[in-house]
Order: sequence, then C-alpha cells, then structure tokens
Amino acid sequence: MTDTPPVTPMPITPWTLFYTFASMGLQGFGGVMAWARRILVEDRGWVDNREFTELLALSQILPGPNICNLASILGYRWCGLRGAVAAVIGLLGPSGLIVLAIGALYEHYQNAPGVEGAVHGMTAVAVGLVFAAGVKLAQSQPRNVRGPMLGVAALIAVAVLHWPLVWVLGALIPLALVLEWHSNRSPDV
Repeated sequence: MTDTPPVTPMPITPWTLFYTFASMGLQGFGGVMAWARRILVEDRGWVDNREFTELLALSQILPGPNICNLASILGYRWCGLRGAVAAVIGLLGPSGLIVLAIGALYEHYQNAPGVEGAVHGMTAVAVGLVFAAGVKLAQSQPRNVRGPMLGVAALIAVAVLHWPLVWVLGALIPLALVLEWHSNRSPDV
C-alpha cells in the first residue's frame, strides 16, 4: 500500500492546522488517532506513514495526551508557536465544547431506557477504531522479530503481571533502543 499525497495540496498555515485538527477532533469519537493518521497521511499527505508512526512513538513517551503532543509537534514544525497553538486548540476546542454539552445531557438522561446500551455500543466501535489504527501503524514498520517481541513483552508485563506502565516503559524503551542500534550495526539481526 502506498501513501499518495492529495491531488491539490493545501498550504499549511495556522488556519489550515486549526481546521484540520478540529476536523479530526470532531470525527474522532472513541479516539482521534485513527482519524489523525488517515487525514495527515492519506488525505493531506503532510507526513508519510513511517514518519507518522515515529512521531506518534515520540508523542507517546512525552507527558500528556499523545494526540495533543502530535498536534503540537506538527503544528510547531510547520508554523512555529502559532501553528502548535492552532493545532492543539483546533483539536480540543470544538470537540471539547460538544463533550461538555453531551456530558450535561448524559447527566440529565443517564437513567433513561436505552442509554446504557448506546454507551456499550459506542465502546465497541471505539475499540474497533483503535484496533484498525494499530493495524495500519504496524504495517508501516519494518518486518523483524524485535517489534512483536517487545509488544508481547509489554502486553504480558502490563496486562498479565499488572506491572506499572512507567516501569515497563522504563525497561523496554532502553532495550528497544539498544536492539535497534545493534541491528543497524549488524543487519543480520
């Protein structure tokens, strides 16, 4: 699968960053990451699949929500501080107002028949979107045994052994860096 840029590329300005990230925030029910990848890589062609995955990995190890970190990194890259602010406000502003309104409605109607079933249905959709985004991100990675082994190790450590995520990341990130450095020195690994 190749990532193709859009037919008519938009110039990247603080306004286009605001609009693009607001669009992601408004479409990203259950998680914005699937839409972020689709819009930034497939629709806009602003980054390729590999760069998106690398920036996402960086965003995940920084403090704060990873999608906000990604928005600020990309906004800053293209338009400096104004771009970072525009991207983050676009991402959080419009969707945040809608969430506040929905929260108020939920507070009022939470015991109404059908509301609990609707919430469970939305949860299933969100899980599917996150899984689909994970599959697309994995497709952009080099085919080797290191990534899946580290992923399984993280899954076992967090889900089975119930170790704190900070400890797991503190151990696996340096290990991943050492393995990647070693593999670049000897391509047989």
